[in-house]
Amino acid sequence: MATTTSITTTYAGEKASPYIKAALLSGNTLGNGLVTIKPNIKYKQVVKKVATGDLLANATCDFTDTSSVTITERILEPKELQVNLELCKKDFRSDWDAISMGYSAFDNLPPDFASFLIAHVAEKVAAENEVAIWRGDSGTGGSFDGFVTLIAQDAGLPAAQEIAGTTVTASNVIDELGKIVDAIPATLYGKDDLHIYVSQNIYRAYVRALGGFGANGVGANGVNGQGNNQMLGDLMFDGVKIVVANGLASDTAVAAEKSNLWFGTGLFNDSNEVKVVDTSETLGDQNVRVVLRMTAGIQYGNISEIVTYGIVNSAN
Repeated sequence: MATTTSITTTYAGEKASPYIKAALLSGNTLGNGLVTIKPNIKYKQVVKKVATGDLLANATCDFTDTSSVTITERILEPKELQVNLELCKKDFRSDWDAISMGYSAFDNLPPDFASFLIAHVAEKVAAENEVAIWRGDSGTGGSFDGFVTLIAQDAGLPAAQEIAGTTVTASNVIDELGKIVDAIPATLYGKDDLHIYVSQNIYRAYVRALGGFGANGVGANGVNGQGNNQMLGDLMFDGVKIVVANGLASDTAVAAEKSNLWFGTGLFNDSNEVKVVDTSETLGDQNVRVVLRMTAGIQYGNISEIVTYGIVNSAN
């Protein structure tokens, strides 16, 4: 009788955290540290944001409060999520063999076939989590309310900070981004962690506009005379960092401080679980079942310190 090798593997609690981290924190927004990550929430966390008024006053002999202190509380309660997926070992064995023999572009070699399968699933989870962070809906199975979803239901968003959107192109992107910057409160402008989070199409339009050639209004040969050979990375607009958030829908953007946008999860929760169950010995097939259990959710601190573009607020 031929010998079969079972790849059944189980990781739970803290031992599952490296795989859960890869699944949740590898997307564009979290992987690039564009929001504040709170990684050790077991159930829910009350997050406080402190704001003060003007602090300086004329000196006296008495102790007199010189400012008011406003504490904003928001509840960050990650949602329990799971992945139940069945894969055929045959479909992935050739890829694994190529990697193990060095014939691939993988920089980091998974230590075994089970880890290779988990990495494959984690990549897919990270892509879905990226979308959920920005426009997820808790009413949809396997998702949670994203920033756009929560902001669109918050009546506290000042009307002046809700900018109507349009179809953004290289010809109008400068004007449209200017509307966002103009709506940023004076108390926020110039803060080091202030970002304009934009959808991919807005980011592409801005990069193309930087290329110039006259039609887009930024010079015949673009920034630094580089034309359309503009470098991606640390772009600025009117003194504010501009970053692409892959989870945002086209023609939408959000301006906020990184410290005002939070992602919560429980990387070391006892309920976290990663399993690879080889069913060949029990069912006589060539399938592997991959199970992941984790928690994830988002929240923001102060709605009055957020500017939206192209996002309709149903509460106003």
